[in-house]
Parts: sequence; C-alpha cells; structure tokens
Amino acid sequence: MAHLLVTGAAGFIGAHAAAALARAGHRVTGCDSFNGYYPVALKHARVAELLTPLGVPVERLDLSDVAATQAFFSRHGFDRVLHLAAQAGVRHSVQAPMDYVQSNLLGFGAVLEACRRHGVQHLLYASSSSVYGRRDHDAAPTGFRETDRTDQPASFYAATKQANEAMARATAAVHGLPVTGLRFFTVYGPWGRPDMAYWSFAQRLRRGEPLQLFGRGELRRDFTFIDDVTDALVRLVARGASPADAAGVPSELFNVGHHHPVRVIDFVRQLESVLGCPAQIEFAPLQAGDVPDTCADPSRLIAAIGPWPCTPLHDGLSAFAQWLQRWESLPRPLLAAA
Repeated sequence: MAHLLVTGAAGFIGAHAAAALARAGHRVTGCDSFNGYYPVALKHARVAELLTPLGVPVERLDLSDVAATQAFFSRHGFDRVLHLAAQAGVRHSVQAPMDYVQSNLLGFGAVLEACRRHGVQHLLYASSSSVYGRRDHDAAPTGFRETDRTDQPASFYAATKQANEAMARATAAVHGLPVTGLRFFTVYGPWGRPDMAYWSFAQRLRRGEPLQLFGRGELRRDFTFIDDVTDALVRLVARGASPADAAGVPSELFNVGHHHPVRVIDFVRQLESVLGCPAQIEFAPLQAGDVPDTCADPSRLIAAIGPWPCTPLHDGLSAFAQWLQRWESLPRPLLAAA
C-alpha cells in the first residue's frame, strides 16, 4: 500500500480520513499546525482516540513554513498526499482574511511545491461548495455541477478555495502533477468543529438557550455525514489519479455531497427530535458571506467510484448527538428543563 500524508490530520475531516485510510491498510502519516481557531484540546483528543490506536503518527507542522514543509516531505518520501489542512469558516474570513492568506494560499502553495519536488504521484486536496457562490433556490434544480461558473465568490474563504483550484490546475499543467480537487458540501458528524452551525445549534438546544437562524431559517444546505465522506475519500485514493483531461492536464474536480438539500429550520427540527429538547428560535437576516443554497450534483463522483453511502440525516444527527453528550455531558435536569 502507498505511504500517504494526510495534512490537517487533527482536524474534523482529516482525523476521520486518516483513520479510514489506515484501516484500509495504507501506511499513513499526519501533520497539523494545532492552531487555536477552536479549542486545541479537541484536536489532541481526535488524535488520541482516532489515530494513535491505529498507529498513525501526527507531527506538528505549519505548512506555510516553506522550508519546514520541504524538509518534512524530504524526510518521509510520500507516495500520495491528501491535503485537508486549511483555515476554515466563512464568517471568520470576514474579520480575519489574512489567516486565510497564510494557511489557504501560502500553505497550499508550499504543499504543491513539495509534491512536485518530491515525486508525489497524486495530490488530492480539499476545496469547498463555497466556490459556487450565491445561487437562487431554483437556479440549479439538478444541483451544482463541477462545470458551473465559480468566478463570483461570496466570501474571502470561498475566494481562497477558488484560488486553490486554479493553483492546483496550473501546477498540473506545468509540472504534470496529478491533482484531484474535492468540493465538500457541509460535512457534519461526531468529532466535528465547534464553529459550525450544527454544533452551536445542538449546544444551545441542550442548554435551553435561544438560537439564531439566519435568513429566517430558509437557507438550504446539502448536509453530508462524515462517514460518507471518508468512504468516498478511501475509494478515490484507491482509484488513483485520472488520465489527463481534454486539454492534456491531469486535473479533476469532484463534488462530495448527495443532492439532498435541507432547509436549516428543518435541520433544527431534526436536532430537536434526536436531542429531545425544544428550540427557542430567533430569526435574523442573512449574514455577510453566507449563500442561500448549496446542492451537489454527485454524478461525476458516482461515475468515478460507484454508488457511495448516503446516511439519513436523522441517523447522522443521532450519532453526533450521542458523541456530543460523551464529549461534553450535561446534567439530566438541564436537558429536561430545556
């Protein structure tokens, strides 16, 4: 099996992906900067519970340190790279855009350069559904397609992901490095990120606190359960790089989502059901950087890897709720009072 690097291995998708790849028999090494965007204790816990038992080492590395990244690649000799490290969060990018320049542009540039200098056979990297920008609910009834325009980003975060796709394709065109971009659609599940809406909704429900729904709860998101995502990633790694495209460039893009958009208000009702806590809802206007609708057309991914799991929302939220109670238990009286 290949020697795989998973960057961002202490992150939400990264930890799950590294574990799944190790279980599939690959030799996996991880790296992470362990930055303080959200509590670092959660990142260390992911490593300790998901990766250490499988023998996956995770080294501390700031990928934007170009010299350190080159030395890291030289020391290990990776065959393939799954690049999931990034500064996440649409709303944070409104207030702190330079965090995204550092991680998403300089860090990704360093990874591209290290891959091509050290003979990496295939680079898979995280993009985002955010690259599609604002769409009306009825603008794409068949879902967003990889061939759709992505030149009108609605946030600085989305702009950096759009830039990543351009940087990867340019490297593939000039240096022949095979690259595969992964446009993730609202991934959720156990060991998730506290800054994501579903986590904060659950916490407010459990504590009996009111929660704000932006866009009056009418925003729609194509929620994708983490186990479905890792199944797709393992298959894409096993499949290997695709042949060059019509322009002779070994570059491809995939939506990683199910074409099952759900209104946020309906999502909250599902959370109420699995938590047994009624919601106190306050409606608020759309926030800067938010988009009203995300909906994946997964046809290209299915053609590449075959049918892949689609976990029902209720089942995925139940798994998340059970994990969250273990991670941060609340007294039963408080849950009942909510």
